[in-house]
Amino acid sequence: QVQLVESGGGLVQAGGSLRLSCAASGRTSSNNAMGWFRQAPGKEREFVAVISWNGGYTSYGDSVTGRFTISRDRAKNTIYLQMASLKPEDTALYYCAVARGAATIDIHSVTTWGQGTQVTVSS
Repeated sequence: QVQLVESGGGLVQAGGSLRLSCAASGRTSSNNAMGWFRQAPGKEREFVAVISWNGGYTSYGDSVTGRFTISRDRAKNTIYLQMASLKPEDTALYYCAVARGAATIDIHSVTTWGQGTQVTVSS
């Protein structure tokens, strides 16, 4: 079983930046895609970004493309989400996730979720 621990959330002003981290431990996830989702109050959980097992493929949700960057350090079993030009609508609980496959992720293919880290963007 993989355990995921997110960190790096916080309060930031609009236009600012944050970097989220997600450290995996336990049974290795190094051969699986990993990604980020977010959920705002009263809304459904939303795909943010995915990175393939070797970091060679990345994809982003429409609302964050061009502003967020996902990366992966396989030696540290950690993925990151660099968030820039943050907007109040980016406010949400951000979840790290491990996919069943090696390249892509969607909410139905997630095998492990982290506990979430809160990101709040003030206007």
